Amino acid sequence: MKETQARPSRLLVERAIVGDAHTRKGQRPARSVTMNLAESPLGWLFARGHVNQRQFDAGERLRADWERAQLGQRVTMSWDAAPVSRSRGGSAERVDLSSSQLDAKKRFETAVAAAGPGLSDILWRVVCAGEGMRDAETALGWPARAGKLVLGLALDRVADYYRIKSH
Repeated sequence: MKETQARPSRLLVERAIVGDAHTRKGQRPARSVTMNLAESPLGWLFARGHVNQRQFDAGERLRADWERAQLGQRVTMSWDAAPVSRSRGGSAERVDLSSSQLDAKKRFETAVAAAGPGLSDILWRVVCAGEGMRDAETALGWPARAGKLVLGLALDRVADYYRIKSH
């Protein structure tokens, strides 16, 4: 009989709330939240041994850049002040993104480009959009179980881009 190593069904981590400026290195953040990483499709794959630690870390870095760049669709109304048009009949100026958002957007776009064409689709769907593997494979018209292999290749390339070492 084959002996298998038990994988955790819950991957609890404590994360600082973004924008919390009161945190020093090595010190517990003033405001944090406990997250179960196994609830994400990537976390689910990791908890069951379908992706390794390096691939999981690469996916989490990619998702963090995607969120930091605020590339996802808004679910609620934006209450930011509307830009004022400078000339009559002209279009309003676009609201400037912060430098950290621009940096995250550049890192995200470069990491996805490093994954390569054909690999970035499944990468974005599972890691950023939070689609389950079966849904992503169906949407892409792929056969069952093909997505795990392609996602693994994409995550390896993203790990190379982020220079994540094997554990």
